[in-house]
Amino acid sequence: MSEKGFSFTPDQLREIAAEVLRVARERGATACETDVSEGFGQSTTVRKGEVETIEYNRDKGVAVSVYLGQQRGHASTSDFSREALHSTVEAALSIARFTAPDPCAGLADEALLARACPDLDLYHPWRPSVEDAIERARECEDAAFAVGDAISNSEGASVSTQESHFVSANSAGFMGGFATSRHGISCSVIAGEADAMQREYWYDSRRDAADLSDARAIGQRAGERALARLGARKIDTCEVPVLFEAPIAVSLIGNFVHAVSGGALYRRASFLLDSIGQPVFSPLVTIAERPHVLKAFGSSPFDNEGVATHDRDVVVDGVLQGYFLSSYSARKLGMQTTGNAGGSHNLIVKGGECDFAALVRKMDRGLIVTELLGQGVNYVNGDYSRGAAGYWVEGGEIRHAVEEVTIAGNLRDMFRGIVAIGNDALPRGAKHCGSVLIERMKVAGR
Repeated sequence: MSEKGFSFTPDQLREIAAEVLRVARERGATACETDVSEGFGQSTTVRKGEVETIEYNRDKGVAVSVYLGQQRGHASTSDFSREALHSTVEAALSIARFTAPDPCAGLADEALLARACPDLDLYHPWRPSVEDAIERARECEDAAFAVGDAISNSEGASVSTQESHFVSANSAGFMGGFATSRHGISCSVIAGEADAMQREYWYDSRRDAADLSDARAIGQRAGERALARLGARKIDTCEVPVLFEAPIAVSLIGNFVHAVSGGALYRRASFLLDSIGQPVFSPLVTIAERPHVLKAFGSSPFDNEGVATHDRDVVVDGVLQGYFLSSYSARKLGMQTTGNAGGSHNLIVKGGECDFAALVRKMDRGLIVTELLGQGVNYVNGDYSRGAAGYWVEGGEIRHAVEEVTIAGNLRDMFRGIVAIGNDALPRGAKHCGSVLIERMKVAGR
């Protein structure tokens, strides 16, 4: 990658944001908010030792939302010229004039806006040369092939790096922004031949490239997982305990967040309506939101509206303590924003004492899920049905790989049926959750 960094300084982004607010005010907007951002990155992929792709990206943008009373208009541009900024503001105003008033529209309450922007250590530039990135990707893929002769093909190993920075501002006096980075290494390989082929992958992603797992270790893990999938077969239809491996278990937390987020709640499209103070999980489950963890992907001193973020406990001993609300959804519900415009911030599920092997022994007989297929989740009633692959367990030991099955249940019952959470959470995302053992689910097979 070129040593050239950002094309604009943070001060220049702030000047652009201030210009947007000034023009909006002069042209009659009663309120305005804007986001100015810039980013660039590189991705290098090697397949079977040969360079397959080298991709670069560099982009920038300005998003503008204006209000004429309770009428809102939005427009955006990738042109930072003065003329383009003025035209974008005018376009947003034109949209607002033809939009019906919404009593819940408007900026966040001024008293809730962030007044400080602590350094959360989210920016760690890493600009490897193309040659260095290719070499690291080759090391990753070679390690996967070295696991065994049964590794017959590869979908490639990739090394990616991304840097971005932004400034958010509104006419209530808020202006803040910071730079972030995201770097990753991944590998996907195929084991077996003809009709007996199985694909698996592994990856790591961090803010700081120095924290990434070794490329060889990632490739080796991908190769080992592919080999373990050989001999996969269907199982008979049954009702058994199901163990969601940690990378898959975070999807359950994502299902929970969706169900208790403002949009689903005010539309009354959630099975967890009016559930604050009610047990929604097993008493084993405690979920904390920690927006200020250093180097974490979900960290931010403020949300997308500029509202200050704070530590809070979302679930304590299975009981729901609060929703995920923006200012708009909070007003629709007659509540106050939780600082979650744009989503949750670092959800940490308290782990138990068991590692993955101990959870397998605890399950004794059942299904380990390592892959989910399809999107069969009904958030209105909680019904859950998804294709799955993984491993069959008998006597507390993995017996063989499983494929072409469907797991089904209801999220309300699944959440309350959690009997153990592992201590094997991975730090590569904004949701941290160990493997989750659910007491019983339906598994449709032969």
